[in-house]
Amino acid sequence: MTDSPADATPYEVLGVPATADDDELRRAYRRAARETHPDLGGDPRRFRQVQIAWERIGTPAARRAYDAGSRASAPRTPPGSSAWAHDDGGTFAPPTARRDSRPRARSHGHPGGRSREVFLQAEREWVGLGDPIEDPYDPALVRSAPRHIRRLLAEALAEEATASIVSEMGIGVSVWHDLDAGAEGKLDHAVLTPSGLWAVESIDWGAPVRIEHGEIAGETLAPGERPVKELVRAARAVQKQTRVKFTGRLMVVPDSAVDEDVQVVGPARKPTALVVRRSALGQVLNGVFSPEGSVDVFEIRDRLQQTVRFV
Repeated sequence: MTDSPADATPYEVLGVPATADDDELRRAYRRAARETHPDLGGDPRRFRQVQIAWERIGTPAARRAYDAGSRASAPRTPPGSSAWAHDDGGTFAPPTARRDSRPRARSHGHPGGRSREVFLQAEREWVGLGDPIEDPYDPALVRSAPRHIRRLLAEALAEEATASIVSEMGIGVSVWHDLDAGAEGKLDHAVLTPSGLWAVESIDWGAPVRIEHGEIAGETLAPGERPVKELVRAARAVQKQTRVKFTGRLMVVPDSAVDEDVQVVGPARKPTALVVRRSALGQVLNGVFSPEGSVDVFEIRDRLQQTVRFV
């Protein structure tokens, strides 16, 4: 559990509804603890999730705080991992304006903008069209939403986290967000550095993922979801539109989602994509895993400026 909107809630981890009484909750915890205990053949990761869930809602006081949306009992989020909030007081609202004057990457488009729009629409439909929502990012409201709606917000936060990392790479880097990929939807980011032009997708499934048969798999992916294939198609659509070739494709995930900083999808000599931990993104974009040689940054930037479209 990484304190991401996409994470299973403590109630989901314990397998009970949020309306369960204290006795039901206690029984569910004991059952889950037995089933997941490593000494009894259970999964250590799942066992740890059960313990964290119980810490958050196992006492009446903790449960009241969690249900009210308090994050005081949540574990501190390490750098590079998934986060529910920005540095604006602990809400899900978009990030506030940056106040320092250090040179930043050239940025175009609105990172996470479309994902937030989709989240807000889905949330309104779930609450009930016409019913007022005083604060759509209220933690208590978000936590009570179905997981597929929470994941929409997690995707927006993931895109914004990538944008934040890229922005700190300096004025020699350019990035375009929410590129129109036509029938393929959108490409989250196109990042241009001296090492190449990268097609980047930022995503958070709220649980660990793995690579199987050239694709990403995991228990929280939607049926039929094929993230690598979708990234390839979106990148090709943008490439066809702009007539600029991508150096590579990156799938950026929270640090907690995978065990290695970089994993190759497809053949090692010509990868289909790289799955990259968020904390390792800067290294990859700086050329650690790029082909030999460099690109003409000025020519590519000019062409993209003339041809790119945003959603």
